[in-house]
Amino acid sequence: MPTRSLDDFALRKLADLDARGLRRTLAESAREDGIFVTRDGRRLLSFSCNDYLNLTHHPAVKAAAIEAIGRYGAGAGASRLVTGNHPLFEALEARLARLKQTEAACIFGSGYLANAGIAPVFAGAGDLIVIDELAHACLWAGARLSAARTLTFRHNDAAHAADLLARHRAGSGRALLVTDGVFSMDGDLAPLPELAAICAAHDVWLLTDDAHGLGVIGAGRGSAFAARTAIPLQMGTLSKAIGGYGGYLCASKAVIDLVKTRSRTLIYSTALPPAMAGAAIAALDLIEANPKLTEAPLVKARAFTSRLGLPPAQSPIVPLVTGTPEAALKASATLAEEGFLVAAIRPPTVPQGTARLRFAFTAAHSDEDVARLAAAVQKILDPARAEPLCPRFS
Repeated sequence: MPTRSLDDFALRKLADLDARGLRRTLAESAREDGIFVTRDGRRLLSFSCNDYLNLTHHPAVKAAAIEAIGRYGAGAGASRLVTGNHPLFEALEARLARLKQTEAACIFGSGYLANAGIAPVFAGAGDLIVIDELAHACLWAGARLSAARTLTFRHNDAAHAADLLARHRAGSGRALLVTDGVFSMDGDLAPLPELAAICAAHDVWLLTDDAHGLGVIGAGRGSAFAARTAIPLQMGTLSKAIGGYGGYLCASKAVIDLVKTRSRTLIYSTALPPAMAGAAIAALDLIEANPKLTEAPLVKARAFTSRLGLPPAQSPIVPLVTGTPEAALKASATLAEEGFLVAAIRPPTVPQGTARLRFAFTAAHSDEDVARLAAAVQKILDPARAEPLCPRFS
């Protein structure tokens, strides 16, 4: 029977994943505040959350979400182009454009929807996309949905990207270069000045995903501002430092007008809940008014790398490569015994052979928290190893 064959397929796949240490399971996790999580009856200090500024629990952010629900209801009701374009959405877009210093912005239901929907608007059959090999999965999804020819350049290797464009740009129509601004699993920054110069030389449009840059680098404005580089397509999310949910694109008015009439993930998706727009506006108020807040996560990350003798963190994200999935899971479990939640990241999220612990630092982590974590990690590191755990791309 079809149902039996379907279940057999699923069970075989799950057994294979179990054997390789790659099966994923959902663990019920109650976030008490910005940094503590209750999981399996244990209260853990989390260094795994992307809530870098701890705004998910900020009173002003929660109050704004509640107010929006009271006025507009729990959901948007339809896509933005039908009946779901609440006044809060345009207010949020204006705020994002001001922060990113662009003419306009467009918000999406999520960061994944944004990236899946942006690239296909600007590239299609006969066009070219050049993408960093470690770009986020949703950037790859957008590239594949576009039907454009997609070429991969080595991680953060601007010279390789330039070589690919020198050899293939002339035979293509439009062209995009796609990269993260801050890489979510490695914490390193893209070489945006070099990439922007290459794009200018070859008439290529640069799209950056700043999900992990907004609010924490470049005085809170993100990776383009940290690099002092003009980026024509600045994508990001409302779910990391902003503390809520949603995605956005900041660009020129003409570009945003085109996105709003052609992006399938905007046109055919129910709009973001109004509460998320209200929360994001309140979060942006806090970010603009508190420059010290935006500096704190990177300060904490660098205190951690300094204590362990690692290269200085470039962002609030610090990876510690273990190599095998089993080693990453064991290290994560060891830290849990010490009272810390640090996720083990395994393929296919990261390349084969680079399973790791991924540390994410927030403004609310105290200096004592960071010191205790570093001491716990130091116990895991074996100085007798010929190749001790080390951060990727250091």
